Amino acid sequence: MIDTTRLVEIRWHGRGGQGAVTSAELLAQAAINEGKNAQAFPLFGMERRGAPVQAFDRIDPNEPVRVRGEVLEPDVVVVLDPTLLNIMNVTAGLKQKGLLILNTSKGIEGFEAEFGTKYQMASVDATRIARELLGVNIVNTTMLGALLKSVAVVDMESLVKPIEKRFERLAERNINAMRRAYEETVVKE
Repeated sequence: MIDTTRLVEIRWHGRGGQGAVTSAELLAQAAINEGKNAQAFPLFGMERRGAPVQAFDRIDPNEPVRVRGEVLEPDVVVVLDPTLLNIMNVTAGLKQKGLLILNTSKGIEGFEAEFGTKYQMASVDATRIARELLGVNIVNTTMLGALLKSVAVVDMESLVKPIEKRFERLAERNINAMRRAYEETVVKE
C-alpha cells in the first residue's frame, strides 16, 4: 500500500492528445485545494499528437515540494495507452512496492501472463468507459478515477471543481467517467 502521509511521486505515461498532462495538472490542483503541497509538469519535446509523453505529479501533505526534476523513482505509474507497454519500459525506476495502474481490456491477469509483475497492480478498461461516456478515446479523467481507487492521494470530490473549470460544458461527462472508472477498477496487491 502506498503511504499517502508522505511525499507521493506519480509518473503518467500516455500519447500526445490522450490527456496525461491534463490528468497531472488536475490532480495537482485538487491536492492544492485540499491544502497539500503539489506540483505537476510534463516531459515532451517537439513530439506531435500520438507520440509518447510523460507527465509527473509530486504530492506531499506536510512539506513543500522542492524537487523540480522528472520523477525517476515513482511510487505510482499510470499508463493511459496499453500500446506503450510494447515500446518502452513504463516500470523503469518504479519502487519495489510501487503501484502500476493500467488502462487495459485484458485485466491484471492478462498483463501478468504477458509481462509478469512484481508490483502492486490495478487495471480498468478506461478506453471502453471513455468511448461510452465521452464519445472519444481520451482517457485522462477516466484514469484519474482508477488512480483514486488504487491510492487515495486526494478525495474524489476535490477533483470536481478542477474538472468543471477545465472542461466546462463537458465537465459532467468527465466526472461521470472518473466515477465509473473508480467503481470498475480492479486492484491487486
